Amino acid sequence: MGADEIELKFLCEPQDVPALLAAAPIGEAETKHLTAVYFDTPQGHLKAGHISLRLRESNGKRVQTLKRGDGFAREEHEARVAGDMLDLTMPAVKAALKPAQRKALAPVFTVRVTRQQRTFSYEGAQIELALDQGEIATDDRRRTLCELELELKSGDPAALFALARQLSLTAPLYLSFDGKATQGQGLRAGTLHEPRRHDKAPLRRGGTAGEAFQTIARNALVQIAANGVVLREVDGEDALHQLRVAVRRMRSAMSTFKSVVEDTRVRHLKAELKWLSRACDEARDLDVFSHDNAALVGEDAPLSPRVAAARAQAHAKAAAAVASKRFRDLVLETSAWVETGAWRDEASRHARRSARDFAAKALERRWKKVLRLGKDLQKLDDPGRHRVRIAAKKLRYAAEAFAPLFGPEPGRRFIKRLKALQDSLGALNDSAVAATLVARLAPDDAPAARDLMAAREAARPKALKTAAKEMAKLAQAPVFWR
Repeated sequence: MGADEIELKFLCEPQDVPALLAAAPIGEAETKHLTAVYFDTPQGHLKAGHISLRLRESNGKRVQTLKRGDGFAREEHEARVAGDMLDLTMPAVKAALKPAQRKALAPVFTVRVTRQQRTFSYEGAQIELALDQGEIATDDRRRTLCELELELKSGDPAALFALARQLSLTAPLYLSFDGKATQGQGLRAGTLHEPRRHDKAPLRRGGTAGEAFQTIARNALVQIAANGVVLREVDGEDALHQLRVAVRRMRSAMSTFKSVVEDTRVRHLKAELKWLSRACDEARDLDVFSHDNAALVGEDAPLSPRVAAARAQAHAKAAAAVASKRFRDLVLETSAWVETGAWRDEASRHARRSARDFAAKALERRWKKVLRLGKDLQKLDDPGRHRVRIAAKKLRYAAEAFAPLFGPEPGRRFIKRLKALQDSLGALNDSAVAATLVARLAPDDAPAARDLMAAREAARPKALKTAAKEMAKLAQAPVFWR
């Protein structure tokens, strides 16, 4: 049996389970004890393909399930099996793996949970609520699990988000796009606290502009939510950076697709994304400042203790932001807008356009803006070069997102050239930001400030020359969308 599974998954705390169950609508309820063994090849072919394969046992019955994809809607295939061995003839398994890979499948981790399940009608939709408590276990690692899942059985997906809003008034709920398979793979590999990096959005050739936006936005939301989890559990410098990158990609996509997605919610969501970015900006600026100082004047620079104290305070501010209700609401409401927003109902002519045609025009506009702003780069002041850097960054995000719609090799060459420009402009921007930070951190220590800025100013002419050279190369680079 194959179908799309539509669900919302939330991370929650065990102490909140009774309150959440009390707040949920009344319906047919049952408690299950579930044990699921997840499989993959030694090379991780299923993990690489964003596919999970499990054999779940409950009350003596065994069900084999293959799921494909991440996020709100996933492809799901289920089949009853008689024993405790995988059915390798399952069509979905055969489609996912070659014969030799199927034979190499082996258990990689086990999930054991107690599930309190309830099915009910809510705002005209049939919804199944499941509260899972238990653990994920590999050969040598354990991780406790407490999740709330809301699965749409029939009806309007907007009802899932409406119920989530109601339940979130009872207890903190963090929207998560990582299923148990992703968490188990991370536990097994020891990468649970590693940052979630940008994963290329799987745009479909022949798709519409509206479909392309949804795919890109979902990709960014997965990255935002996952790095939020890391930052709530550990102080991760790289996770903070990747969170900011994901927020910028989301904001850039909303700007690029403005004619497609403009509705009454866009302005508010953009403002909230900007808040999240700013909550992390100071920590990121101080991280870069600290590393650059160590490279320029050594680890024992006079300002190092002050920088360390300021970094700790800024990281605490960022961690508080991703633990806040405002963050939880932002992720939930942005996801609700992407999946069920008014922009989808309006079905504008822009949303129905070919994604490839839309991408070509959008890339051309961003490309021309970079060339216009970057003319005579060496004569620009710091704010002027900053505008070029932002325009180049937006062009890069769009180019990376849209590249799958065109030839892969020309896209890679263009993006590589664009990244070189962005890096050189970033070095100049870091120098400008450093001047502001030095003035703030060393108002009464002129020698320390002078030494730091002297080292930075010495590197500035070369950086400016490099940026101008990269701008000239980019202007001559063949584009891939024409």
